[in-house]
Amino acid sequence: MQKIELPRKAVYRLSVYQRCLQRLRENDVETVSSEALAKAAGVKPTQLRKDLGYVGQFGTRGLGYNVETLAEAITAALGSTRLQPVILVGVGNLGSALLRYSGFRKEGFEVIASFDRYPIKDRVKGTGVPLHPAEEMEDYIASHAVKMAILAVPATEAQTVANQLVRAGVQAILNFSPTVLDVPENVYVNNVDLAIELESLSYFIR
Repeated sequence: MQKIELPRKAVYRLSVYQRCLQRLRENDVETVSSEALAKAAGVKPTQLRKDLGYVGQFGTRGLGYNVETLAEAITAALGSTRLQPVILVGVGNLGSALLRYSGFRKEGFEVIASFDRYPIKDRVKGTGVPLHPAEEMEDYIASHAVKMAILAVPATEAQTVANQLVRAGVQAILNFSPTVLDVPENVYVNNVDLAIELESLSYFIR
């Protein structure tokens, strides 16, 4: 199936809808209304219906969406019908914790290898993910056709490592390093800055 061209923000929202649908499937819910799904995803029903229009015509007036059918359509549109291979770079405290997160595989992603300048095997013990020296990273990416990477290195090293990832063929980076990366237009970066997230939450504390 040819991948549908989707706006970047719509891709993000579709991923959120998919996660909500997964929860409904786990609870044996067969149908869901646009209002209920939109509320669970934190968007307006009109936005949800617009986003779902990118992947097909779904829903029956008065009955809502079939959860299984809609989930399969979104999966196909996002190109995630099989486990997507991902590597993790930077196996410090945060990187080690990310390797132990079971949600990646559940959502269609498999961390197949990790890399660190100082490959201490104890950091990946029990994860089942092999740890390699950083200098092997580019060859590994090329030989395994890896297109996605998780970056959890110190800010001072992030740009250098990002350059290596791009050079090796990585097209998407989930960046946990607290810095803005300079990458080509065809490479997508999602930044996760934990300090900024906490700072924004602190505004609501009274």
